[in-house]
Parts: sequence; C-alpha cells; structure tokens
Amino acid sequence: MSPDKSRETAFSHLIGASTAMRDVLATAERAAQTDANVYIYGENGTGKELIARAIHYSGARRARPLITLDCTAIPDGLMESQLFGHVRGAFTGAVEAQDGVFALAHLGSLFIDEIGELSLPLQAKLLRVLQFREYTPVGGSQPRRVDVRFITATNRDLRQAAAQGTFRSDLFYRIAVIHIVIPPLRERREDIPLLVDHFLKKFAAQYERPVRGVSAAAQELFRQHAWPGNVRQLENCIEHGVIFAQDAMLDLPDLHGFFDDPVMAGRPGAPIVPQPHFGGSLKELEEWYILETLRRFSGNRTRTARFLGLSLRSLQYKLKRYDLKRR
Repeated sequence: MSPDKSRETAFSHLIGASTAMRDVLATAERAAQTDANVYIYGENGTGKELIARAIHYSGARRARPLITLDCTAIPDGLMESQLFGHVRGAFTGAVEAQDGVFALAHLGSLFIDEIGELSLPLQAKLLRVLQFREYTPVGGSQPRRVDVRFITATNRDLRQAAAQGTFRSDLFYRIAVIHIVIPPLRERREDIPLLVDHFLKKFAAQYERPVRGVSAAAQELFRQHAWPGNVRQLENCIEHGVIFAQDAMLDLPDLHGFFDDPVMAGRPGAPIVPQPHFGGSLKELEEWYILETLRRFSGNRTRTARFLGLSLRSLQYKLKRYDLKRR
C-alpha cells in the first residue's frame, strides 16, 4: 500500500466537516508525516484513541505494532511493571520475566491513554525514557534501548496540573511537541448529522436491520442534546435505536429505552438533570453531573455508564476518585 493510500484509509473513518474538526484532522495528518511526540487532549468519548490510531497507521511505522496502555485500568502498584516489564524474581509472584509496553512497542508506536493519572515517581521514570531512549525492567540492572513513536492522551488539563504540581512540566513539554485538542460534540453540532448517518449505516448493516433514515423529531433531539459522553454516547444511542427501530425510520419511541426518560425523548432540548446552581471548575461540574446521573438511575452503574458514554471501568474509577477526595 502506498503512503498516500495508507493515510487516506487511516483517516477515512474520522467523521467531521466542522471547522474545528477540519483543523484537528489537518494537524493529525501533518503529525502522521513526522515521528514527533503527539499529545491529544479532549473529553471522554471525543475519539482520542481514533486519532492516535489514524496517526500511527498512516505514518512510517504503520507496519509495526501500536501498543495501547490505559492508565485508568492499571493499579498504581503494577504500573511500573506494565511500562517497563520485570525480570524473574523482581517481586512476589514474578515467576518469569515479562515484557512491558515499551518492549512490545519497539520500532512501533506507544499510545498512553490518560497519562495524567500517572504518579509523579513514574512520571520521572517516563521522562528519562523520553530523554535517553532507554529503560530498565523492574528488578533488572541492565538498561535496554527502545525506539518508539510516543502518543499520549488525557481528559485533564495538564498545563493546570503542572501549575498545581501534580504533573511534571518538563514531561508535559516532552510529550506535547504536537498538541491536538479535540472539541466536545456540543461545540461542533454541525457534525452531528454526519455522525448519525455514519453510525446508522454501520449498525443497520451490522444487525441486518432495514433502518434507512432518521425522523425530523429524532434529528432535532440529536441536534439539541448536550451529549456529555460525546461521540461515543451518540454512537451508543444510534446502536440502541437501530436495534429497537420499528420501521425504516428511526424515531423518538425507538430511543426511549436509551434515554430512559419519556420527557427527554419527546421534548428535544429538555435537560437530563437540573442545571447546577453554583459556580465551579469543569472538573467539579463533571463530578456533579456524573453523581447526579448515577442518582437518577438509582445507583445502577451499568445504565449510568451507558448513558454517559463511558466504559463501566472508567465510571468506577471516577467514582472511586470522588470518594477518596471526600475522605
């Protein structure tokens, strides 16, 4: 496959005609032509991993592996081994040597998702790898050389985290040679009809359903809804609608089960929960919204995660973090 054809294929599944998304895609395509470190910032569900995959699979390393590490999914005590691997006997239970993600990604790309969750000691070790292109497995004594394309993503403002002392500023400047900011779906509503059409065709084919279009009322609902879970939530919504559609046109009644609120399904633009009556940071607003949505679903985490467009694991991680903050 020629480089131009590869780049076209890698970016073809990224949907967006808004000015904001055109800028994102233009920056990502330029990044793919280099080997520079890329930092992707955006809310959950905006498609950060899709951008990372497009950059890798349209770049010079596309024939090599792309290895992903989700920092929210690994306990802090195991993270160093996940990154650098370990030698036999390095700790209790290390009955054999194991490679970490750096070894697995050698000559390819390493995508570290939610890098802002790394502890400060691990940030220091990661910085050293970026500086000297070598690492030492846990329990080992001999450094190993590594050659990887480094892509990171987070939903946290790492500039603010650096100012607060929770993220190393020198590491931030190392990972953010190319900085990509993906806007939330509510800030690029002109892309919603394109996304709806894309997901409709995808799931109609996948489930062999005769759904061919969307009613005007449903389109208006999609256009006005806040989509706190962004594109992932919209995708889940369309998948649900296609499965439960009664005829060839996806309509409001087909969405009742997803929103679990007849008022919301019947009155476009109605808020899911009451608006907060306080000022605060975006992080505080996110916490309030998640907890309020969990209350609305009577503590059902599975339904809450589906509604917000989060994985159940990500929701559980956030709830644990909120609980720790209050202690």
